Amino acid sequence: MYRVGNFIMINITFPDSRVREYPAGTTGFEIAQSLSPQLAKEVLAISVNGEIRDITRAITTDSSIRLHKWDDAEGKHAFWHSSAHLMAEAIENLYPGTKFGIGPAIESGFYYDVDLGEKVLSETELVDIESKMIELAAKKSIFNREEISKPEALNLFNKKGDEYKVELISDLEDGTITLYKHGSFTDLCRGPHLPDTSMIKAIKVISLAGAYWRGDEKRKQLTRIYGITFPKKSMLDEYLILLEEAKKRDHRKLGRDLELFTFSQRVGSGLPLWLPRGAALRERLENFLKKIQKEYGYEGVITPHIGQKELYVTSGHYAKYGKDSFQPIHTPVEGEEFLLKPMNCPHHCEIYRHKPRSYKDLPVRLAEFGTVYRYEQSGELHGLTRVRGFTQDDAHIFCRPDQIKEEFAKVIDIVLYIFKTLDFKDFTTQISLRDPNNPDKYIGSDENWNKAEQAIIEVTNEKGLTGVIVLGEAAFYGPKLDFMVKDAIGRKWQLGTIQVDYNLPERFELEYIGQDNQKHRPVMIHRAPFGSMERFVAVLIEHTAGKFPIWLTPDQAIVLPISEKYQNYAEGVLKLLNNSDIRTLIDDRNEKIGKKIRDNELKRIPYLLIVGEKEETEGTISVRKQGQGDLGSMKPEEFANMIRKEVNEALSRD
Repeated sequence: MYRVGNFIMINITFPDSRVREYPAGTTGFEIAQSLSPQLAKEVLAISVNGEIRDITRAITTDSSIRLHKWDDAEGKHAFWHSSAHLMAEAIENLYPGTKFGIGPAIESGFYYDVDLGEKVLSETELVDIESKMIELAAKKSIFNREEISKPEALNLFNKKGDEYKVELISDLEDGTITLYKHGSFTDLCRGPHLPDTSMIKAIKVISLAGAYWRGDEKRKQLTRIYGITFPKKSMLDEYLILLEEAKKRDHRKLGRDLELFTFSQRVGSGLPLWLPRGAALRERLENFLKKIQKEYGYEGVITPHIGQKELYVTSGHYAKYGKDSFQPIHTPVEGEEFLLKPMNCPHHCEIYRHKPRSYKDLPVRLAEFGTVYRYEQSGELHGLTRVRGFTQDDAHIFCRPDQIKEEFAKVIDIVLYIFKTLDFKDFTTQISLRDPNNPDKYIGSDENWNKAEQAIIEVTNEKGLTGVIVLGEAAFYGPKLDFMVKDAIGRKWQLGTIQVDYNLPERFELEYIGQDNQKHRPVMIHRAPFGSMERFVAVLIEHTAGKFPIWLTPDQAIVLPISEKYQNYAEGVLKLLNNSDIRTLIDDRNEKIGKKIRDNELKRIPYLLIVGEKEETEGTISVRKQGQGDLGSMKPEEFANMIRKEVNEALSRD
């Protein structure tokens, strides 16, 4: 900072390291205007020294900045956060006396949790909220930020009778509280927000749900209203098309239609039951990974579904996950408590330490498809993607510090092969590090954290992986590399994770005898290429729309006799193919062949084998492929060879 005449000047550093001078008090919007009038129209938010802000806030000191447009996650966040406030204003206009919980931006859009008193909102009334939002957006109401003292904030929301905001304010420190006002609406909020509501051009209020206040089932259930907005109508139109496609691909519907899994209230919410076809599909996925793991030197282990509470106290999982765990299991022995295991790693630590280890023994690679349990809130449960009991394709590598990078690189190779085989082509990586401003979230020394973070960054760069570094997303015991995959309709999923951990070996006092004949601590690498089998299968169902790869699909072919006259021949084809390890069914219903074809195409069976008089006479089958139509006639043996070749090519490492 320095003075030029009557102005105090500040240096603004851009992402490309360029530095430009501006008067102190310049806003992000004014900086954008100085670069390009078009850019000023597109900028939605600004990062100032790493802090996301409104583009209308003054910058008073030398700063590094980054301008955020719609294509940036930060830009979308500001846009959708502002839209949540716009929706709250519309709700307050339509239903006076509404009390407001929280209204955050989420990955796709936003929601607001509201208490409507005795009013029960119906799906048909969402269009009223939508229309009111469109009306209010056109008024070009400015989002005004105001810093306010804690007593003033409490007084304001007490007068409004909004106990939810009062509770939130009570948890905040004085001097950190801000309000945002636009139109007739005032909200407790940190921001950032758009300059005004007119930037919100296209609006859709999507759905309703119930949500317990602060996720506590003992508290009142509020009404959660979801919406999405865009700066252009064409973007909303595209989104609604994708939304319809997503509904068709919903794994809950397809899982039921394809008879893969089910749920039972008698068994319990969030505890999936795998049906024979789903169990077979899941078993093939497990065998696929087991074969890869064997090639990479992993050894399979099996651990119990429960463990003594003290095990998870030692590991730190009880402190971090205790409130999300099922209640302790009390035995007849006084003071003895067990927990359904929330993680497999403490058990694997105990397996490692069951005997002395030498530096020559390392790395030790222990793998398990281990089922773990978390007591997710009922409102958060969703098909297979959010459950209370799930199986992780877990493995833990215990290695010397000099082996970390090599072992980490090998795990990356496994993940990349899995993605290639299952046709996940579009993915990026996320390196998740500590939040430097919140050290209490993590266990372990700064020295160990620094070493672990550096190793992940170096290996990811050496592998040439495209990705981002995100602060604050690390596991409590160590940094991690997550793989973010886009599915067939552009949705992003976190699949596959690798984590470096110096801390659990410390907590469990794991050791090996080094070349110097002294005791040393191993380093632990956690890895789960699938993540959880339940969630991975859900994503795979939606990515493929239930049309699984030929090597994985529950049924590879089905024989369709044109009439009962050809039943015996059809059964002979069935027997030959099953004896050739081609997973084949027969549709012997007394139905017309057209209906059989339609019904079995809906079941996503890849190949339909039609047999009639011509086929019986010539000893052939008429082959029809899902999505491609007729492939012509061939001998059953030729068909079996074709399928084997297709499977081998799909699983090829080339």
